[in-house]
Order: sequence, then structure tokens, then C-alpha cells
Amino acid sequence: MSHLANKSIKTLFHLAAISSICFAGELRTFYLRKVNEGKNKMLVLNAIRNKLIHRILAVVRDGEHYHKNYIHSLQVS
Repeated sequence: MSHLANKSIKTLFHLAAISSICFAGELRTFYLRKVNEGKNKMLVLNAIRNKLIHRILAVVRDGEHYHKNYIHSLQVS
């Protein structure tokens, strides 16, 4: 861990990632799939933390509520 990192925020994201894999949902499915592929568990948890950060920043950037099944307006069907 970098000495420049905000350890309290990193801890909160780690706990959120662990919590998200404890309950049924897409992040748990992602975690189990990657671990079954042979990925390191900590590496997958780091990917989940990254996914959570991106989702939070998108909600803040767009000023909207989180939509689980969001489809971008530019996405071609």
C-alpha cells in the first residue's frame, strides 16, 4: 500500500467489496466466476473495489440514482 493512500477510505472500499460478495448479486457471481477460473481471491476483490469506485463516480458525475440495468443512450442494440 502506498504511503500516500487514504487508508481509511481504502478500508471502507475493501469492506464494501467483501460485503458485496457475501450476498447474491452480480458482483458475487463475478467473484465466484473469476475464482473458479483460477484467479487470486485478492486480485478479484481488488477488481470489485475498482468496479464499486467506478459506479460511485458515475452516479456522482451524472447526478442520478444508480440503475442496475442501465443502458447507455449511445449503446447500439
